Amino acid sequence: MTTLVQLEGAARSFGSGHTEVVALHPTDLSVAAGELLAVMGPSGSGKTTLLSLVGGLDRPSHGRVIVADHDIGALDARSLAILRRRTVGYVFQDLNLLAGLTACENVALPLELDNQSPRASRQAAESALASVGLANLAERFPDDLSGGEQQRVAIARALVGGRRILLADEPTGALDSITGESVMRLLRSHCNEGGTAILVTHDAAHAAWADRVVFLRDGRIVDETRSAAVRDAGPAPISPRTRDAA
Repeated sequence: MTTLVQLEGAARSFGSGHTEVVALHPTDLSVAAGELLAVMGPSGSGKTTLLSLVGGLDRPSHGRVIVADHDIGALDARSLAILRRRTVGYVFQDLNLLAGLTACENVALPLELDNQSPRASRQAAESALASVGLANLAERFPDDLSGGEQQRVAIARALVGGRRILLADEPTGALDSITGESVMRLLRSHCNEGGTAILVTHDAAHAAWADRVVFLRDGRIVDETRSAAVRDAGPAPISPRTRDAA
């Protein structure tokens, strides 16, 4: 099975000497294609730091972070930006949708920044929105969408252009249980199709969708378990009632 994410003694600290703060101690971790990994732990345990290192938003102080065969620490700024635009999609906790752009324009933006034509970017964005059940809302602005719809736009933006690695930081934190479940189905579907997703969550019910769960405390992985809740057949399709509720 192909490994898409590999941490080899990866660590992140801030400051030095007596003022040094270790956010993540040396960590070994691998995530394969087709795998949904959940990361759990209390606030300040290093979850977001780990996600930032994998997403190329930060670089390790020690060790290596290898994403799709690229060593994050060895990439220059331009190469790192290309990796993020083409390979890694990030769903932020606060979504970071641009209020002045429509759903379709928000999703197309990463492709346009990657110098794809407006027409090709729009076609890809429309396809991505259709894949998350929002084809009919492409021209809506974020403020005109429900919380669940905004979350699905953010997921479409993270996946547009065929990105294989999806990183999600508490993507269901502000959603009701039905809407949160629809988001988890999308993450699970991405992995069932050969992609990889790393999910930071406090919700055990959402972590149960994962193939594997790792637990962080004080910047260290303290436990790891396989989830028995994920069946080989994958989740059932989202019913119209569930989609409407989202």
